[in-house]
Amino acid sequence: MTAEGPDLHVVLPGGVDDPRAPSGGNAYDRRVCEELPAHGWRLHRHVLAGAWPRPGSTATAALERVLAGLPDGAVVLVDGLVGCGVPEVVVPAARRLRLAVLVHLPLADETGLDAVEAAELDRREREVLDAAAAVVVTGPWAARRLAGRAAVHVVEPGVDAAPLSPGRGDGSGLLCLASVTRRKAQDVLVRALAEVADRTFDCVLAGPRPDPAFDAELTALIERVGLTGRVRLVGPLAGAELDAAWAATDLAVLVSWAETYGMVVTEALARGVPVLVSDAGALPETLGRAPDGSLPGVVVPAGEVGPLAAALARWFDRAGFRAQVHGSARERRCILSGWADTARHLHAVLDGMRRRPVAIP
Repeated sequence: MTAEGPDLHVVLPGGVDDPRAPSGGNAYDRRVCEELPAHGWRLHRHVLAGAWPRPGSTATAALERVLAGLPDGAVVLVDGLVGCGVPEVVVPAARRLRLAVLVHLPLADETGLDAVEAAELDRREREVLDAAAAVVVTGPWAARRLAGRAAVHVVEPGVDAAPLSPGRGDGSGLLCLASVTRRKAQDVLVRALAEVADRTFDCVLAGPRPDPAFDAELTALIERVGLTGRVRLVGPLAGAELDAAWAATDLAVLVSWAETYGMVVTEALARGVPVLVSDAGALPETLGRAPDGSLPGVVVPAGEVGPLAAALARWFDRAGFRAQVHGSARERRCILSGWADTARHLHAVLDGMRRRPVAIP
């Protein structure tokens, strides 16, 4: 933190620092908080517990107190998970603050919502984003998704440099690094793996397990299709355990139903690991292409077991194909952006907002 400079207040969800609940959104929040002081900001973090984006009265009151306690014209960056569900609190505050909202995933895009709930969350989010001085999203797909609202700025996540993963060399090491939830579609992956069970593979499903019902369904599915021991739910990994998992990975897999970025994709590419992704949301854009135009992985239709199984069979059966996409992943690795670039772009958004006048009611 710098001793001088403009103040920046960042409003974050309560689990942002919890190692038991790793997520791309939490990682993004932490890293920009670490990097922005290098651009002269004096950072103030406000971490609020609550069942965001549907908080109870206690969490809502806590957010209201935090925003009410900030001086007129203060520059504020609010994580959309916290702010987008409570326009009754955020919209009045936005009239006197320079307020930016960081949208990791539009609220209505969460998997499993019924139509009524999705429409209500979308209505609430629209109110908040229309009132904000700026909206920050993590990629071009999300910018298109929110087109027509307040000024939308794309600030893509960075990725840390990492050593090349040696893998197992035979294509058998698979890693799905994601929260075990319906949106991440681990059940679709398991069904596809069951169709290629005659091949040699070991698939690690690593990540927090916040949904007991889905967790139980997935565990039962793994047993029912005969993949116990070959598909392993290991919970969240960090530090040396995560490094070891990456080192044993030949192919990363993320076949979600919805993604606005998918940071694990670039984390894999930073290690030269190709990625099999669904075509949901921003995933094809995040996978990108190597400088020669080749794909550093595979793209399959979201939610379709057959095409996913076919892609896995091709991966397991064709050593030449594996070598090709490994080469593309290593080339893609060379053109990834770091977190310093993310902070520089976010600083430009916030500094521009700071320099504009604000109408104090």
